[in-house]
Amino acid sequence: MFRIAFYQPCIPGNTGNAIRTSAATGTELHLIEPLGFDLSDAKLRRAGLDYHDLASVTIHPDLDSAFENWSGARVFAFTASAEQIYSDIAYFPGDVLLFGPEPTGLPAEVLADPRLTGRLRIPMIAGRRSLNLSNAASIAAYEAWRQHGFSTGER
Repeated sequence: MFRIAFYQPCIPGNTGNAIRTSAATGTELHLIEPLGFDLSDAKLRRAGLDYHDLASVTIHPDLDSAFENWSGARVFAFTASAEQIYSDIAYFPGDVLLFGPEPTGLPAEVLADPRLTGRLRIPMIAGRRSLNLSNAASIAAYEAWRQHGFSTGER
């Protein structure tokens, strides 16, 4: 399946929502430290409801550790400044959909990382700054999954 990765997320509710998306879609959720909250935060638990046990969540101490874990996988960084639209990519199982922290997005040094496969954007009306982090991750994850017929790999 696909992987959603949050680089240094700040808002526990967004990560909780991503846990629900991960559980509902079978995607893995990767969190790259430092996190702007404690994993026992009530807002994270509330947003994730009872899906925490149904989701695959991995925490990495830094981006290098995450890339080691994803060895050989394609990694797409999502940024409002990218030229290529997210739906123009043919996604492969194992691809990583990397998102930056609220409210700044991925920093320049991450966007310049040569290990990235590409930089993608989700279209918005001109003059809008960004989408909510968990909503953007859901849009991308569902597009990748849609391209594979919403297959779960189960029979």
